[in-house]
Amino acid sequence: MKIKIIALGKIKEKFLKDGIDEFLKRLPPYASVEIIEIPAIEIKDENLICKVLEQEGEKILSHIKPQTFVITLEIKGKMLSSEEFAQKIDELTNDGVSEIAFVIGSSCGLSKTVSDRADFKMSLSKMTFLHQFARLILLEQIYRAFKIIKGETYHK
Repeated sequence: MKIKIIALGKIKEKFLKDGIDEFLKRLPPYASVEIIEIPAIEIKDENLICKVLEQEGEKILSHIKPQTFVITLEIKGKMLSSEEFAQKIDELTNDGVSEIAFVIGSSCGLSKTVSDRADFKMSLSKMTFLHQFARLILLEQIYRAFKIIKGETYHK
């Protein structure tokens, strides 16, 4: 399985980089993981949010192949337990999906174009997280999902 995490913005905090690096080291036995960072466009005028989201959306979509299964992280997406998330990944694998792209937007969200491209819309929580935290949480949950699928100890 190939997994892409397409995210806007860079990770600046060392503790987050360390956590992300740790899960990137743990995942290779289960999946090939690539993180694609797209520079977020600074919004200086609230009236330009839609235009900026569309520009970011074009950059996001340029990294997605037509056959890629796209999961966007959205506030109104479906919340899954860790077990349900593992089941979703397992079902996709069994259905012959070879590449999943997870998309984490900017603090203003995602363009309608990117949201419409999603095969599945997911929410990590009813809570709001910094987008950098979302990347770490997502990686940990991907790792946890593979451990659940393989019946290995980690998840309790």
